[in-house]
Amino acid sequence: MSARARYVAGVLGRLLVEEVRRSGHGGGAGTGEERQERARAVREALQSLGPFYIKVGQMLSTRPDFVPPAMIAELGQLHDQVTPEPFHVFEPVLAQDFGARWPRLFREIDTDTPLGAASLAQVYRAVLADGTPAAVKIQRPGVETVMAQDMAVLRRMARVTARAAPRFTTVIDLPAMLGVLFDAMEGESDFRKEAAHMRIALRLTEDVKHLTVPLVLLDPTRRVLVQSLAPGTSVRDAEPEAFTADERSGIGRDLMAFMFRGFFLDRYFHADPHPGNVFVAPGQPAHLIDWGMVGRIEANVSRSLVLALLNVAANDGTGLAKTWTEMGQPTPWADLAGFRTDMAALVPKVTSASLEDLNFGVTLTAVLTCATRRGIQSSPVIALLGKSFANLEGSIRHLCPELSITDVFAENLRTIMFGLAQETLSEQQAARTALELMIAAPGSLQQGRGILRNLADNDLTLRIATGGGKPGPRQPSTNPHYTRAALILATAIIWSSRRK
Repeated sequence: MSARARYVAGVLGRLLVEEVRRSGHGGGAGTGEERQERARAVREALQSLGPFYIKVGQMLSTRPDFVPPAMIAELGQLHDQVTPEPFHVFEPVLAQDFGARWPRLFREIDTDTPLGAASLAQVYRAVLADGTPAAVKIQRPGVETVMAQDMAVLRRMARVTARAAPRFTTVIDLPAMLGVLFDAMEGESDFRKEAAHMRIALRLTEDVKHLTVPLVLLDPTRRVLVQSLAPGTSVRDAEPEAFTADERSGIGRDLMAFMFRGFFLDRYFHADPHPGNVFVAPGQPAHLIDWGMVGRIEANVSRSLVLALLNVAANDGTGLAKTWTEMGQPTPWADLAGFRTDMAALVPKVTSASLEDLNFGVTLTAVLTCATRRGIQSSPVIALLGKSFANLEGSIRHLCPELSITDVFAENLRTIMFGLAQETLSEQQAARTALELMIAAPGSLQQGRGILRNLADNDLTLRIATGGGKPGPRQPSTNPHYTRAALILATAIIWSSRRK
């Protein structure tokens, strides 16, 4: 066992011993104060273990389906802030990655007061040799080895949990959740990947008025990233009164629209847009910084999420339940009727509420809670998406709490739908769909003709043959081709209404 694994085992072991001690004295869940004390001990332990455990805790804070309320509130306070180290700890990294010439790259660098300090890196204010203000992000020496060890420990813990609690793992796929998290954090350990993320994001914000991304100023190395200095302060520290109403609304809408397009069209999104990562200044576009953690969504999950939000916007709880179930995986003991009832009660509370009245990230996790309780396994990327949604809300709430997420989604729906339709009708997708039909059951071509007839009749249902070969009741199809057809039809409706 490595020294890092022994340290992690020691921290978690002390937590376990303390929990056993408390249980022996009082038993049960304890008083509210005792539950809060336990939650605080867990948060402090995760924070002491560093970035991976902090990110795991942050993701768990969006999972009330298996984390108790007191723990949710405490884990939501997790942040990766540590006591700054002196510059001489980081100077060897600059020398190793940029060579002995590194001082000539900068006219000055403020080595006394870092702009930020975290478990993975410190950031310094600097001025390049040509006079350009910059931020220099330097990785802590040896942190890559620690991250690799932490990943191995967490994977081992997930496998042990899967063997010890197979029924739990059937609903909560911890190994898959960790896989999503580790993939998203690639840029945290290799700043060349973070720089690549920034360049992609900068291209995606070219036509966005109130939002941009810092520029990569020097060729990045694995451990050093030099970027343009974001103006202003984090949105957490900003004074809303310093901005005009149009600026506040513009920043909130553009940030939300950019994230929606990332979720549903680009399938590439900033996974950690918390208030500390959004910098704002009056008269300037907002800057979305820290692109070390980026999420990706598989195409079918992305399309299903669009349909889920459409159902929320349409106040259709039954439709939301159906879409969510198809996006995940019902267990053999799933209670689908109960889940439909849950969604029918939840959705009316969400539709058209503003951020003053609604936490959409919490609403997303409320759906997760109901799904898990009813025995439906949700897509593992939902945990990362829920974290991103919750962070996004927190950032916008500081500056423009009156915005409605569902309203902004509706405003961007036309762009999203046209994008999905264009993708569906692309030559590559058409070839893929044709191959899928050829490989499918012998009756697929006949069913394909039936789809076209149904589309002509505005009927997107299909007669499904049941066990004895007799026609069953008409049920909405769950085939992905029907989802694509529905999206195309919706796009056509929007286009025609726009022309009118």
